[in-house]
Amino acid sequence: MLTIRLQRVGKAKHANYRLIVSEKARDTHDKYVELLGTYNPHDKEKGLNLKSDRIQYWLGVGATTSNTVHNLLVKAGINKEKKAKSVFLSTKRKVKIAEKKKKNEPTAAAEAKPTTPAAV
Repeated sequence: MLTIRLQRVGKAKHANYRLIVSEKARDTHDKYVELLGTYNPHDKEKGLNLKSDRIQYWLGVGATTSNTVHNLLVKAGINKEKKAKSVFLSTKRKVKIAEKKKKNEPTAAAEAKPTTPAAV
């Protein structure tokens, strides 16, 4: 199964990525089928260089995308679907987040109530 995903390149602490098509089971630093573009997360304006016609071809042939690449393609306007969730949250982490929200809700509700001298 072919997939479109990111291959990390660049110096330490200054990552750049290549968008590649490769077998899903292979390592990203192994051989890949085709280079589809580059992504520089440090350059917000010109950081995403894509070969959109080749990406459309590979998606048409049946290649899948990783969640991060899917989100980049949605941002670039190549893919018209909704963004995919690219971060996995364990149930333990979800419970902690829910508890934190519960703690913050009562204080936010108390701050929202106006206190006027006539009401007191």
